[in-house]
Amino acid sequence: MEEFRRTYSRLCKESGAEPQETVLQQMHQLPQGRLDLATQSLTVDTCRALGKLLQKEALLTELVLSDCMLSEEGAVLLLQGLCVNTIVRFLDLKGNNLRASGAEALAKLLRQNKSIQSLTLEWNSLGTWEEAFAAFCGALAANGALRQLDLRNNQISHKGAEELALALKSNTSLQQLDLRWNHIGLLGGRALVNCLPSNRTLWKLELAGNSIPGDILRAVEQAMDHNQDRQTAFRESQARAHVLSKEVRHLREEKSKQFLDLMETIDRQREEMVRSSKASAARVGQLQEALNERHSIINALKAKLQMAEAALALSEQKAQDLGELLATTEQEQRSLAQRQAKEHRLEQQEAAERESKLLRDLSAANEKNLLLQNQVDELERKVKSQQDQLFLTRQELTNTAAELKMRAVQAEERLELEKKRSRQSLEDAEHLRFKEVEHMTRHLEESERAMQERVQRLEAVRLSLEEQQRLAHLEEKLRLLAQARDEAQSACLQQKQVVADAQARASQLGRQVEGLRRRLEELQQELSNKDQEKAAEVTRVRLELQEQNGRLQAELTAQEALKEKAAALERQLKVIASDHREALLDRESENASLREKLRLKQAEIARIRDEEAQRASFLQNAVLAYVQGSPLRTLSPQK
Repeated sequence: MEEFRRTYSRLCKESGAEPQETVLQQMHQLPQGRLDLATQSLTVDTCRALGKLLQKEALLTELVLSDCMLSEEGAVLLLQGLCVNTIVRFLDLKGNNLRASGAEALAKLLRQNKSIQSLTLEWNSLGTWEEAFAAFCGALAANGALRQLDLRNNQISHKGAEELALALKSNTSLQQLDLRWNHIGLLGGRALVNCLPSNRTLWKLELAGNSIPGDILRAVEQAMDHNQDRQTAFRESQARAHVLSKEVRHLREEKSKQFLDLMETIDRQREEMVRSSKASAARVGQLQEALNERHSIINALKAKLQMAEAALALSEQKAQDLGELLATTEQEQRSLAQRQAKEHRLEQQEAAERESKLLRDLSAANEKNLLLQNQVDELERKVKSQQDQLFLTRQELTNTAAELKMRAVQAEERLELEKKRSRQSLEDAEHLRFKEVEHMTRHLEESERAMQERVQRLEAVRLSLEEQQRLAHLEEKLRLLAQARDEAQSACLQQKQVVADAQARASQLGRQVEGLRRRLEELQQELSNKDQEKAAEVTRVRLELQEQNGRLQAELTAQEALKEKAAALERQLKVIASDHREALLDRESENASLREKLRLKQAEIARIRDEEAQRASFLQNAVLAYVQGSPLRTLSPQK
């Protein structure tokens, strides 16, 4: 990284500017492959030098320029340098307040640069420049390298969202897009939702803080989930394709090695054949004999192959027989299942008929029981209501008498208390008024004396102050004093009014006490009359209740007998249902065992087929390998 610092210093001096110390310090602390100049105020000369440096630098993969207060010219110079860079993967331009020229430079960067995969443009107000932002969106549509784009807090309106939607329809590389805290609104949200079916790569889209309705946000989430599932499936398929390609390459390499070995062996055999042909004709006879032996071996292998094919045909015949047996087994199983279903339906119909009959009997008994129970409850309610009325009437009379007495006593006590309180309040009011008058007089006298003293003191400084201001101040103080005196007089009048109200309330309470006494005498007379009437009513009701209790006892015995019959029928119904359930479970267990046997037979048939096919393939491969390894083909041209 020291070479990086020296190159930066040299470029700054060539442009006639001094390198910034803060930038040099950051470069001194530079980790491998990352340049972090966040919160550093970069000048135009520094931006020019960095732009030239980024055109040639092959070490940086991450460039952080967040909150650097870049000017329009500085941002353009930096982005021009990045246009031809092929190494930087991560670029952070957060909080630089980029404007129209910056947005156009970003558009040029996206069109020319093919290496940047993550671009952070948070807090830059790009959306306020509609034409420049439209150019940026057009460049985004043509870009094929960018994977992550952060456009938070860029004041993007619904028009900017529509431009972004058009760009997303054509873009095939962007996977994450953050648009939080903009002004997209309903129209922009709809435009983004409409573009998502055309985009198959974007799997994360953040739209919080944009005043977008919840249904649109849910539609966006569903589209993102769909794309994410698609990306996962695509990555899995890519991984599988990569593994398969590796295996194919490995097989090709092995085949090429085998082919080379085979060619080498063929060359060696040709050399040996040339040497042997030059040596003597006896060798040719020996080779002819060996050829005849090879032919005999081939004939034997052909015979074995025919035997294997016959065995394979026999195994296929066995598999066909097993399939027919399986079909007959399935047919028997279906017929058994149909028979069981028919028997089950008949049993269900019989059980339903018995259950309906029992339910009708039970409902009739319940209705009769409910009728009798309602009659008993009605009579009990009547008796209870009459008793409650009698008790409530007595309680009400006693409570009324006690309440009247209490009210009379309380009224007398309140009257006495009000009289005492009114007297006391009058005396206190007079005393307070007298004290307040004395206090106000003293206060007025003291204030007058104080005012006179202040006037005398103010006379000494009268030459330095204006006469009108002093008079206005004194008049304001006199007005305040007069206002305080008026308030004291109004308070005295209010106290007198309170005393008069208390006297009127005392006289009214006396009249109420007299009326309550007369009402108490009338209620006592009505209570004695009601007691006589209630005694006669209670005797009559008792006689009626005794008669009704006798009838209800007989009806209750009949209801108990009906309840016992209904319980017996319910027990019979439960026994029948349990037997039916056990039969169904037995049938289901038999079906399961048959299915398991069927599955085992199918697995055995498949295993036999696989073994036969594998045996035939092994035999065929052996024959082909033998034929290819024989020198017959090499000798045929010489013949």
